[in-house]
Amino acid sequence: MIHHRRASRPRRQAGFTLLEMIVVLVIIGLIMGLVGPRLFAQADKAKVQTAQTQIKMLRGALQTMRMDVSRFPSEQEGLATLMRAPADERVARAWAGPYLDEGVPLDPWNNPYQYAPIASGDQAITLYSFGADGKPGGEGYDADVGYLPAQ
Repeated sequence: MIHHRRASRPRRQAGFTLLEMIVVLVIIGLIMGLVGPRLFAQADKAKVQTAQTQIKMLRGALQTMRMDVSRFPSEQEGLATLMRAPADERVARAWAGPYLDEGVPLDPWNNPYQYAPIASGDQAITLYSFGADGKPGGEGYDADVGYLPAQ
């Protein structure tokens, strides 16, 4: 019996070369360069919509509280009155809160909502967020959102 010896060839190891990895990373970078800005724009748009929704929810809670105590919170009492009874004993007796399940939320940019018992357009209150920049005024995603004070 004759045994044939196979010529031993070096086996190529499975895996990626450095050049292949660099090409893949460049392609991923190009895709993110095209898609990334659109994703961030959608995130900013979603924050504005969230602020609008939270403002409507807060307005509803304020209106419910007003039906119980016959007035909106003062500017000094603020939105905290939705969670705890006001100091005024006559008002505290009629207060039937808390009027929110999970506390007064911050706006989507982690700033407190601005509130005043002053009419804003067709609303009896002023209730708004400063927007992405956290400052009054602004344009685009920096614009104030909600029931704004009269200018």
